[in-house]
Amino acid sequence: MSQIKRRIEDHGIIGDLRTCALVACDGTIDYFCWPDLDSPSIFTALLDGDEAGIFCIEPDWHQPRRQQLYLPDTALLQTRWLADEGVAEITDYMPLCQPDDMQPRIIRRIKVLHGQANFTLRCAPVHDYARADTRASLKEGSVLFSASNQPTLRLCGNVEFKTDGGAATAYFTLKEGEHREFILGGADDKHLDEESTAHYFQETLNYWRDWSARSSYHGRWQEMVNRSALTLKLLTSLKHGSIAAAATFGLPEELGGERNWDYRAAWLRDASFSIYALMRLGYVDEAKHFTHWVGRCVENSHNDVERLQVMYRLDSGTELHESELLNLSGYANSTPVRIGNDAWNQKQLDIYGELMDAIYLANKYGEAISHRGWLHVIKMIDHVCECWNQPDAGIWEMRGEPQHFLHSRLMCWVALDRAVRLAEKRSLSFPRDRWCQVRDEIREDIWENFWNGEQGHFVSTRQGKFVDASMLLMPLVRFVSATDPDWLATLDTIKKELVSDGLVRRYNMSETPADGLEGSEGSFVACSFWYVECLARAGRVDEAHFEFEKLLTYANPLGLYAEEFDKRGHALGNTPQALSHLALISAAFFLNRKLKGGDLLWQP
Repeated sequence: MSQIKRRIEDHGIIGDLRTCALVACDGTIDYFCWPDLDSPSIFTALLDGDEAGIFCIEPDWHQPRRQQLYLPDTALLQTRWLADEGVAEITDYMPLCQPDDMQPRIIRRIKVLHGQANFTLRCAPVHDYARADTRASLKEGSVLFSASNQPTLRLCGNVEFKTDGGAATAYFTLKEGEHREFILGGADDKHLDEESTAHYFQETLNYWRDWSARSSYHGRWQEMVNRSALTLKLLTSLKHGSIAAAATFGLPEELGGERNWDYRAAWLRDASFSIYALMRLGYVDEAKHFTHWVGRCVENSHNDVERLQVMYRLDSGTELHESELLNLSGYANSTPVRIGNDAWNQKQLDIYGELMDAIYLANKYGEAISHRGWLHVIKMIDHVCECWNQPDAGIWEMRGEPQHFLHSRLMCWVALDRAVRLAEKRSLSFPRDRWCQVRDEIREDIWENFWNGEQGHFVSTRQGKFVDASMLLMPLVRFVSATDPDWLATLDTIKKELVSDGLVRRYNMSETPADGLEGSEGSFVACSFWYVECLARAGRVDEAHFEFEKLLTYANPLGLYAEEFDKRGHALGNTPQALSHLALISAAFFLNRKLKGGDLLWQP
């Protein structure tokens, strides 16, 4: 692929709580994994060329203006064409996949609102990450797509289909007020017929609107907060309760670079962020289901704290072996394109803090911990007491030599702190003296070994000199006051070294030998929102407000964020990214309270 045909930010997302598809602003579905989010892709043009699998429908109008929008408070996506010849639209959605035996299906409804248009349809799935030889065949007015050892797909619609190798094509004309519908799903799905789509449309519309109406957030930026919540819901597995880090794999953090990872898994690190955000917005059931998923992950690690992983499969499975797809040229020639993620096998000590914080929040706002669950917590915290002073790969999953990272040390402190708080709140038995002693030892270690008196600020590694953006979590997890002069000096250093017009890099490559990879990356979306929240908590509300408003302009037209920004604010990395939207919700929630000037409750 010599050039970018459809940019990352040119896409919206649709889904059925089992899998997701990306729809570009030209009406092309160029990314879709079937039947599950972490299954092999059948449309993979986003990571190569159109020959890697697309489903496109477009009018033959000359240079129409294109628009995309969601039907209000839903995940039903509409792509519109406006031209001298008329106005047309396509509404894409996926009916909710609730029963276990119901297969995902995409419904595409094309309508001409004004004028007349000739449409060209081309549906060309390529199974198994574009590695299979997929063939198309006609059967009873529909098209079957089959490949060896792969699930067969079927496309239905009230047009005359033709086949061209592995593709289905159709040409049809619609006049003003006329419409056609196309359904893509499993070959043995008995519900792939146009007569049933009216029911599916209304049912899906009602589901998303009812879900959105449950949100308790009514502050500033309500539309952006609700869109972030809807995005998180789309990344949620109805069956398992997990939340995927992103919908995609292989999208680069640097154009032409090697930092191309698979994010179709769930990170324990996101657990406390997810539960806190969902609880804040009133989505108690989703938070509860995510907590149960975390519990199954612990069970699948044989309740052995040393086997706890930073990430798990969406079904709470433990192995995510990494491999490279040599057949794909990559988005903007960014290779290798990876599936799986070897970071699952890294030692990252911060996961204990994030897991314990999630347990603490779940107990504070939801169900009380069981006796057996508390015994597992005791085992985990006793392990943290033994291992907190070891080097690891850190929050940024460094592929170089392990280091002593401030963030890992900080989250070990969080693990002890939240465990003590929970035990005291629930009157649970625990080794009080030992846990409190170790908690204090970690705090003293951070102040002694991660505070650089000569530089006058905290540093990201033991006895180091430099900062990284994970340090923005220090006041957010209540380790240090957000107005402490030493923290404010650190915040100013982060601003000087890592922030450019409100966009925050994770770290400077030249200062981070543990990175272990070639090339660079963009600014991290979540860190940029953490920075806003730190400014607000520090009392720099006007600055926080302006930086937040700027960050909102970097969203794509649908309000979606990928993992990173390039220097011009364009999207980089996998999309849409759960952590980006979680951080937006958190920043919006706190900043709104500060701007209202009411009771802010207690804050560090």
